[in-house]
Amino acid sequence: MQEKDIEKWMTEQVRRLGGMSLKFVSPGNPGVPDRIYIFPGGKIYFVELKKELGRLSGVQKWQRERFQKMGCQFYVIKGMNSAREFIKELEHEIQAA
Repeated sequence: MQEKDIEKWMTEQVRRLGGMSLKFVSPGNPGVPDRIYIFPGGKIYFVELKKELGRLSGVQKWQRERFQKMGCQFYVIKGMNSAREFIKELEHEIQAA
């Protein structure tokens, strides 16, 4: 499955759960994550999507470290199985809130 297919599915699931799915484009900042998912209550997730065998580039790893040092929730989703697991985690977090 291609990254764009995973991204489309994830966007549908995030919206189903009541969240916003924003494409992250930041001119002059290469390697930023693909998506920002925002949920009620101020829950924000930065997500880099990859196909099953995809890898982060050096600049993507650097950006991930920057986000994490700022206390942001940064996830790398590799393939549909990982995407399904992430959505299940979100469902549990939303139900617990």
